[in-house]
Formats: sequence, structure tokens, C-alpha cells
Amino acid sequence: MTPPAPPSGTLRPEAAASRRVPWPIVAAAGFALLLLALLWLGRHLAQGPGSLDRTIMLAMRVPGNPAQPIGPAWLPSAVRDITALGSTIVLTLVVTLTAVFLLLQRRFRSAALVVGATTLGAWVITLIKALVSRARPDLIDRLMVETSNSFPSGHAANSAIVYLTLATLLFPVVSGWRTRAYLLTVALALVAAIGISRLYLGVHWPSDVAAGWAFGSAWAMLWWRLELTLFRKSGPPPRSGEG
Repeated sequence: MTPPAPPSGTLRPEAAASRRVPWPIVAAAGFALLLLALLWLGRHLAQGPGSLDRTIMLAMRVPGNPAQPIGPAWLPSAVRDITALGSTIVLTLVVTLTAVFLLLQRRFRSAALVVGATTLGAWVITLIKALVSRARPDLIDRLMVETSNSFPSGHAANSAIVYLTLATLLFPVVSGWRTRAYLLTVALALVAAIGISRLYLGVHWPSDVAAGWAFGSAWAMLWWRLELTLFRKSGPPPRSGEG
């Protein structure tokens, strides 16, 4: 028996499906373009800092004295404390504690997404650093010792990956737009403060930090989109005590 034709003006399911935007492919292509742009930019910047890089770096020091940071005497120590929030040890602790919390809530898929997003993101950053091989700034005195390559800023990128990913992946756990807005605001504030701290300490060029922010934010949004796609297809994971 021939199925009835859909009402006039209504697309058949197969026709509607053919017109859907392939968002996973679009997202993957966009991210690939971002990676290529970062590699090209990093190679270009590795030949020497731009004028904007130099201007911002010098603005972090007393005019005529590149060894003296601006601000009160206690500020460098406070900035080191802020930059530690983007260190590998602290970020690993944050991810581990969050993953355990999600496991206790029986949100196994969210826990796996948190660990996967942050771990893979850190590996990609390490790879980009190795491919670009940009030296650390020597325009002003550094206020702490760093030995790895400069582009992109690992602190800026990894803090964006971790804190923004945690904020967005925790959306299904919390309820209410105010709570979600608070999580996102705190994450953005942390990411911004950590990136700026790297400039103040003299261990990164501004372009390193900007590239780190761009990569980390794009990576977090990519995994957020992945989470939304998985949840929409299979439904939200069971809460504690359910099932």
C-alpha cells in the first residue's frame, strides 16, 4: 500500500534530512582552518614580534626600566598566584575532581567528555608549540622561569579549554540560567586573568596569549557542541539514584 503523501508544503522526512546542515562536518572543517591559521600565524610571528606585541609588553614595565614591573611591590607575587591557576598541576587537579564529582552523580558520559576534551586539547597545544617553536620574549625581564616554546600560550589555551569546557559541560548538572551564567562568567574571568598574568610576568608575547585564548575557546565550544549532539540523540544521562 502506498503511504499517503505529506500535506502540501511539507517536506518528506528524507527530503528534510537532506537539507539539514551537516554541523559536525562544518565544525570539523572550521576547526581545521583554525589550526592552519594558528600554525601560519605562529610561523610568521616566530620571525620576530610585531609592534603591538612590543607596545603591550613594554606597558607592563616602568618606562625606561624593563626590569621593574608596574604596580605595587606585592603585585608580582599576586600575579604568580593567579598564573598558577592555569598550571598543569592545578588544571589536572580541577579536571580530576570534576570528573570524580560527575562519576558520583552517575553522569559517566559527561565525565568522559571532560577528561577527553581537556587531555586531547593539551596534546594539541603541545604539538602546535613544537611545530611553531617560537622563543620566549626577551624584550623585558621575566619574573619567572619558563623553558618551553612560547606560541601559543599553554596557560591561556589550557585554562580556556579546562574552565570553559567544565562550565559548559556542567550546564546539564545545574538548573536555572542564573547559575549557568555565573559558571560561564567565572570561567571567562579566570581565563582572562590567567592570560593577562602571563603578559605581566613577561613570559609570553600578547599574540601568544591571544592565540591561546582563540584555540582554547574554539576547542571548548567544539566539545560543547559534541555534548549537545550526544544528549539530543540519546537523551540526558540518568541522575543519581535513577535507573
